[in-house]
Amino acid sequence: MAPAAESTCAKCGGSGWVIQERDGISGASRCDCRDAERARQSERNARIPPLYQNASLDNFLVPSDNPVARTGLGTALLTVRAFVREFPTGDKPGLLFIGDTGTGKTHLAVAALRALIAKGHEGVFFDYQTLLDRIRASFDKVSGASDREAYSTALEAPILLLDDLGAHRATDFTEDTVTAILTHRCNFKKPLIATTNLPDQDVTGRAIEYITPGGTPVGKKTLSEVIGMRARSRLFEMCKVIRMPAVEDYRMRKSR
Repeated sequence: MAPAAESTCAKCGGSGWVIQERDGISGASRCDCRDAERARQSERNARIPPLYQNASLDNFLVPSDNPVARTGLGTALLTVRAFVREFPTGDKPGLLFIGDTGTGKTHLAVAALRALIAKGHEGVFFDYQTLLDRIRASFDKVSGASDREAYSTALEAPILLLDDLGAHRATDFTEDTVTAILTHRCNFKKPLIATTNLPDQDVTGRAIEYITPGGTPVGKKTLSEVIGMRARSRLFEMCKVIRMPAVEDYRMRKSR
């Protein structure tokens, strides 16, 4: 079967230019279809996982049967919309989503990135653990070029989305690496969108991991304990913090 023919823009006939007349003078201007194609290519280059390729601010689900969750998630959604609308002139060049697993952090983070790409910006998605694994692999002499480029991309990407920040065993290597990335991006005002499941003393307070047989509560590791105080300081310096409310698992809500 022959491949389907690509659709041709009705406005420009595929040329990318539209002829317009002003005050009796003909001239050519760029067709809107070129901007749309550029945005599609930028989104393909962003490496957004298939699970989130259609995530948008318009299809983020806010529950109607839980007033507390509705208020909290509605506020988060409005904050992201304002960030996208004002970008890049807002007071901080980044967003940090803090909340438990299943609260919709990654959906909102990707939706923000996709909205910024649609406005003509460039960005890239990285899972935190995958990024660190690729950076660690880059020290191996036989590692591929893509692994060696991962660190450079994390430093220099116009917009970096770092998902599940802190989801890696804390070591000197991980702390030094994430501190270097965040410090560089903060110093050069490079936008960062990040999500984390880790509690933060100033945002969520301490969270309980488990209770010992003797009845002693053991707290979860905090963000600063996992990525280090310096990295945490940089993160809060450059990002507007959005605390996600404790709600029913977002994935379960979407599957209904």
